[in-house]
Amino acid sequence: MFNAKVFKAWLTPLVAVFIAFAVGALLMFLQGAHPMDAYGSLFSHGFGSWEGFAKTLGKATPLMLSGLAVTIGLRSGLFNIGVQGQLVSGALAAGWAGYAIHGLPVYIHLPIALIFGIAFGALVGWIAGALKAYRGIHEVITTIMINSIVLALVDYLAGHNFQEPGQTLARTSAVLPSATIPKIFGLPSGFFFAVLLSWGVWWVFQRTTSGFRLDTVGRNKNAAWYAGISVKRSVLIAMGVGGAIAGLGGAIETLGVIGRFEPTFNTGLGFDGITIALLGRANPLGVIPGAILIGGIRGASSSMQFDAGVAPEIVDLILALILFCVTAPFLSKWLRSTQVGAKVTSGWSN
Repeated sequence: MFNAKVFKAWLTPLVAVFIAFAVGALLMFLQGAHPMDAYGSLFSHGFGSWEGFAKTLGKATPLMLSGLAVTIGLRSGLFNIGVQGQLVSGALAAGWAGYAIHGLPVYIHLPIALIFGIAFGALVGWIAGALKAYRGIHEVITTIMINSIVLALVDYLAGHNFQEPGQTLARTSAVLPSATIPKIFGLPSGFFFAVLLSWGVWWVFQRTTSGFRLDTVGRNKNAAWYAGISVKRSVLIAMGVGGAIAGLGGAIETLGVIGRFEPTFNTGLGFDGITIALLGRANPLGVIPGAILIGGIRGASSSMQFDAGVAPEIVDLILALILFCVTAPFLSKWLRSTQVGAKVTSGWSN
């Protein structure tokens, strides 16, 4: 049965993708490249073979979890721009646990390494949440500043304290086999876990009182407070859980894709999560196709360059256009729905 409301909700992201690809095709043409060859290369390398599809899913996994972290914030009336810092902190912590802890079987070592990533990502997110809840400092400001601190810190640690012995690059030693996430039929198993987690978050928001509380706070903080919902606690939960999921994304990237922590491989994953969350309309299930699309573009970008002579900046521009086209209408609606009682101050008793 046709649902006009659902169709209207998903029309904006579809139009955004179409506009971005159309503008990208025009720029390719002006550059002298053939758009059909470029997009053909993108889909053939990203989705046309088992190996390419596996690479796409590997790229999509941390992107999906980053988008999920941003989505939880948006549903709770928060704009978590600190996912990049939360992700890399989890990636480094999991990488350290993956190579520094010895003598454990895989069924113990791997969960411990993942827990390290989750815990450090949650800690970084919780700090921004505490500043929002108890000092009234806007989460956009704090997460941007915390991003800078965390990124500088992990770069330093990867290049000094945790650096691989005898290595000049800023990276840790390779994780042990007992901490490596296995593949399923050549596909990254972390992807399937990320899909299950997305469904779980959707279920929490749709079927539980905890999700209802977060949604209520996101829609109107004043009404939530008058209804007896602790706004401060909701802010802490949303930022902490979002940080934990982002940290898990970094941990899976380290343990299941790269095999070690190396800062250059994690660049931009958290920021792409913002695009995916908005592309998915802040729906936990919507981040799944968004992550697969962006993962395919990221994974096949080098093939587009070699096969069709496309400048690498055009790929980045396509992603930026998707973000631009999908952000304006969504954020205007989101800001209108959260402008009432948007400030959580230290004077609120609960």
